[in-house]
Amino acid sequence: MGAAGRDFHNFLVYFKDNPQYNVICFTAEQIPGISDRKFPASLAGKNYKKGIPIYPESQLSGIIKKNKIDEVFLSYSDLSHLDVMHKASIVQAAGATFILLGTKDTQIESKVPIISITAVRTGCGKSQTSRKVAEILRDQKYKVVAIRHPMPYGDLKKQEVERFSTYEDMINNKCTIEEREEYDPWVQLGIPVYAGVDYKKILMKAEKEADIIIWDGGNNDFSFYKPDISIVVTDPHRVGHELLYYPGETNFRSADVIVINKVDSAPKEKVKKLRENIRLYNPKAKVITAASELIITTPKPLKNKKVLIVGDGPTLTHGGMSFGAGTIAAKRYKAKMLSPYKFAIGTIKDTYEKYPHLKKSYELPAMGYSRKQNMDLQNTINKSNADIIIDGTPVNLKKQIKLKKEFVEVDYILKEIGRPNLKDILKSIKKK
Repeated sequence: MGAAGRDFHNFLVYFKDNPQYNVICFTAEQIPGISDRKFPASLAGKNYKKGIPIYPESQLSGIIKKNKIDEVFLSYSDLSHLDVMHKASIVQAAGATFILLGTKDTQIESKVPIISITAVRTGCGKSQTSRKVAEILRDQKYKVVAIRHPMPYGDLKKQEVERFSTYEDMINNKCTIEEREEYDPWVQLGIPVYAGVDYKKILMKAEKEADIIIWDGGNNDFSFYKPDISIVVTDPHRVGHELLYYPGETNFRSADVIVINKVDSAPKEKVKKLRENIRLYNPKAKVITAASELIITTPKPLKNKKVLIVGDGPTLTHGGMSFGAGTIAAKRYKAKMLSPYKFAIGTIKDTYEKYPHLKKSYELPAMGYSRKQNMDLQNTINKSNADIIIDGTPVNLKKQIKLKKEFVEVDYILKEIGRPNLKDILKSIKKK
């Protein structure tokens, strides 16, 4: 059971060429448009000469019964513990055993040091933390390479190993908005970023050009590689979630370093509660306190202007957040925020039906997993009566879609408060 990422990785490191198993299929959930295709034979190995089919997760119970499935492996992230057990109950009710693979069976060891940066939920601030770590290491004259958690939503054969170091690389690989959001910041830093499907092959390529590799995690998944330093980012706005979501709690309990982010905007009592949870559940972790400092790259007068805010899609959807950098900027500069739901059309409107909490949000999720979604997002934005669009996504929307409105880009940078800080932590990292 997966979402085009962890599931493929688990297959390749645990099931491929394993005589103990016959994998009947994958099921897909969470990401639109990734089911009803095949995991290709060229990647699946000698035991799967016709490839492996991928079905919608809604068919899971019937698949188990029809194929007399013995075991079902949950292999994706950012699920509440309640949702995990609902899925386990569906599996057991259909007659199969429900299994979660852990780090011992799925993490690959590297010849060069690995710094993993993960989180307890989507939208905690992994990207800004990863960039900060990269800048510190680069200033220390290390050759840094990033490996990003997978997002192979297209042709899996072509996406087996991907390397991005220029904007042309992303254009040539027909990257979606979601992919661009993750690769753009690395390209801007001048640091190559790898992604794809086969993370053994990806690691072998990255090791040839890196002194240190940064694992740039996705959602709240744990690292595909065995880390030398594990940095986990938390969000006091959602305090308690570090104990209520899978596998975010795994990250929380195993972290070497925990970053308490967003202390500038979170209530003090929530920050205090998060510190208490760290003391109770991972007292050995070093704790870094940080603020998410807002930056506006193309400032325009926002006061009393009608604004439509576009936010990071995964953070707002399965991440469960209702606001981000765009909302904070709009409030700070006293703009009039429009409700985007009333402008939503097509697949964007479908997103609101799947994630109803968004109907009360002032942020439009930047969904762009396909050409159709790109067009629906573009038409939704241009249909609005906004004076200015606030782009709170990690990628410049103007490079993805045609906007007829004025445009302001906002983002976060990580600003550490006090000691220890990331520079202190990274002193212990050494070349292998």
